[in-house]
Amino acid sequence: EEISKVIGNFPAVLVESESTASLPSVNVDQMYGAYEVTKHLISLGHKRIGFVKGNPEQKASPQRLKGFEMAMAEAGLPVDPALVVHGLFTYRSGLQAAEQLLDLPNPPTAIFASNDDMAAAVITVAHRRHLDVPRDLTVCGFDDTDFALSIWPELTTIHQPIAEISRAAVEILVERIREKRSGRTPKREQRLLDFTFVRRESDGAPPSK
Repeated sequence: EEISKVIGNFPAVLVESESTASLPSVNVDQMYGAYEVTKHLISLGHKRIGFVKGNPEQKASPQRLKGFEMAMAEAGLPVDPALVVHGLFTYRSGLQAAEQLLDLPNPPTAIFASNDDMAAAVITVAHRRHLDVPRDLTVCGFDDTDFALSIWPELTTIHQPIAEISRAAVEILVERIREKRSGRTPKREQRLLDFTFVRRESDGAPPSK
């Protein structure tokens, strides 16, 4: 409703955002993407998995946390509250989160940061502590941004189809404009696009004790 008040009668499309108004939207299933990453980590043998949350003001954050929790519950693994830490989707917040997780008496064997910036920060902290990634610590991210390929090792992550999202948003916007000009009642189209799980070099089995 607040969004509707701001835009008035102008045609608009929401991208990666929830709305209670009659506005069309283009999204990727954030929850299921995080579920797939967590499920992958569990399949490698990880049980103590750290999770770095994103900015609480952004829609993706609770969705990605929910996907993580869903996969853990499905595998019968408890979620240790100490292993779920706050982040803001920024590199700096990822540094702080990684320090917090790796300072634990029983640190995680894998850390799933809910975006690539924070995952890159986790790898930086691991290197500072002379931990090999992925031999000593597995790290995964989300989004498949430039960070995923510019760090070493390259990051296992979820690829969001940014070009396809933009294209779909433009297509819907054009249709909204045509509907408005023809006097037709605008449809509230909600388009959900597929993500891709991209496995690179930052994940592996937990270290043997």
